[in-house]
Amino acid sequence: MSLTRQSTTDSPAAVVAAWQRAYAGRLLITDLIVIVVAVYGSQLIRFGSIVETVSIPSVRDAQVVVSYTLVSALLIGIWFVSLSLFATRDHTIIGAGVSEYRRITDATIRVFAVLAIAAFALQSELGRGYLLLALPIGLALLLVSRWAWRKWLIRRRATGAYTHRAILMGERGKSIHVAKQMSRDSTTGIVIVGAITEHGTADRELLSGIPVLGDYASLSRVLEEARADTVVFTGADTIDPRGMREIGWELESTSTNLIVAPALTDVAGPRIHARPVAGLPLIQVDYPEFEGRKYAAKRAFDLVLSTLALVLLSPVFLVIAVLVRRDSPGPALFTQERVGLNGKHFRMLKFRSMVVDAEAKLPTLLDQSDGNGVLFKLKSDPRVTRVGAVLRRYSLDELPQFVNVLLGDMSLVGPRPPLASEVERYEDWMRRRLLVRPGITGLWQTQGRSDLSWDDSVRLDLYYVENWSLTGDIIILYRTARSVMRAQGAY
Repeated sequence: MSLTRQSTTDSPAAVVAAWQRAYAGRLLITDLIVIVVAVYGSQLIRFGSIVETVSIPSVRDAQVVVSYTLVSALLIGIWFVSLSLFATRDHTIIGAGVSEYRRITDATIRVFAVLAIAAFALQSELGRGYLLLALPIGLALLLVSRWAWRKWLIRRRATGAYTHRAILMGERGKSIHVAKQMSRDSTTGIVIVGAITEHGTADRELLSGIPVLGDYASLSRVLEEARADTVVFTGADTIDPRGMREIGWELESTSTNLIVAPALTDVAGPRIHARPVAGLPLIQVDYPEFEGRKYAAKRAFDLVLSTLALVLLSPVFLVIAVLVRRDSPGPALFTQERVGLNGKHFRMLKFRSMVVDAEAKLPTLLDQSDGNGVLFKLKSDPRVTRVGAVLRRYSLDELPQFVNVLLGDMSLVGPRPPLASEVERYEDWMRRRLLVRPGITGLWQTQGRSDLSWDDSVRLDLYYVENWSLTGDIIILYRTARSVMRAQGAY
C-alpha cells in the first residue's frame, strides 16, 4: 500500500471539495448581506436619518464620541467573524440536522453578550433599543436565509448534484441495517452506490439498487471504478485495529472521506459524546431524561401555546361545532379513551367526524382496513360525514386536543396517543412510548401519518421518546403545519 499523497485533480474528492467551497461561499456572502441589513436597518429604525453618536469615557474623565455608523461597522465585523469561528459553514453540518442553526444561534447570542459586557465595562451609553432590534432581526434573518439555502440544496440533491457517492464497507448484516437507516432520509446528500462485504461479489446485491462490488481487499479498485468519495464503515469482526488503521491511511492518500457507523440505533447527536481514552475513540451515550428542568420547560411551553391557541382559535371552534351539528345529528365533540403518561387513561377530545353510531358499525368494516395491520384505517370510510372528511383531511378534528394539553393529559408534541386495545398488544420494549405524554402531533405526523406501517410508527415514537428536545419540538410543529396544508397521508 502506498502512503504517498496522490494528486486529486478531477478526482471524486476534488469534485466534492469544489461544490463544498462553492456552497460555503454562497452562505458567506448571504451571511454578510443579512448582517449588514440587520445592523444598519436597526440603526435606521432606532435613530432615523439622524447621525447619532455614542459617548465612551476614557482616561482623565475625557469623553470619546463615536458615530453609531462606526459602531455598526464594528458590530458587523465581529458578528461576521464569529460565525466563522463557530464553524457555521462547516461542510459536516450543512444541509441536515439542527447543528447549523444551533451554532448560528450560539455565535449570535455570544457576540451580543460580549458587546453588552464591554458597553457596561466602558460605561458607554450604547442604545439598548438599537441592540434589542439588531439581535432578533439579525438572528431571524440568518436562520431564514440558511433555511432557504438548505431547501435549495435539497432540491439540487434530488437531481443528483451536491451529493457524496458512498460505498458501504462491513459485514453484510450490519451494512444492510445501515443502508436501511440511511435510506429513510434523502436530504443528507449521501448516495450509496455500492457495498463491500466479507464475501465480495458472491453476495451480488446488498439491497435492491445497492450492488456488492467486491470484498475488503478490493477497496481501492471499487472506489476508483465507482467514482466514490466516501466510505461508510459499518463494522467487521475480521478487520483488526491494525487493518482499520491501514484502511484509514489508504483513504487518506486519495482524500476519501471515512465515516464510521457505530452500532447505535435511533440515538440522536446530543446524547452522543466522543471520549478519546488512551488513543481509543470511545463514545459515551447519555441516557434519556424523563424528568427535571427539561420537562418543566416542555410543560411551560405546552401551557403557553395551548392557552394561546384556545384563545385565538375560539371563533374557529364555534364555526366547526356549528358545521358538524348541521351536517349530521349528534354532538359536535367526540371523546375516546386513550392511554397516556405512565399508562394513565384519559378522555381525548376531537370534533366528531363520523356518524354517531360509528363504533357500532366498525365490526362490519374490519376486513376492509387500509391500516397498518394494528390500527384500523379506511381511506373511503362510509361512516365519515361530509364535514368530517374535510376536518380529517386538514386535521381540524384534532383542535380540541389543545384542551387535553392544558389539562396535562397530552403535550403539543409526543408519541401518538394509543388506544387501550393497542397497549394490551405491546411488547415490553414498546411500553417506553408511555414514558412521556402523548402529543397532538409528533414524528409520525410529519413522516406519513396514516400511510406509515406499524413498525415505522413505533420506531418514530420511540425515537422521539429517547431523543426529544424543545428545539426538536418546534421543528416538528413547523413540519406538521406544512404536512397538514398538503394533506399528506390523512384519511
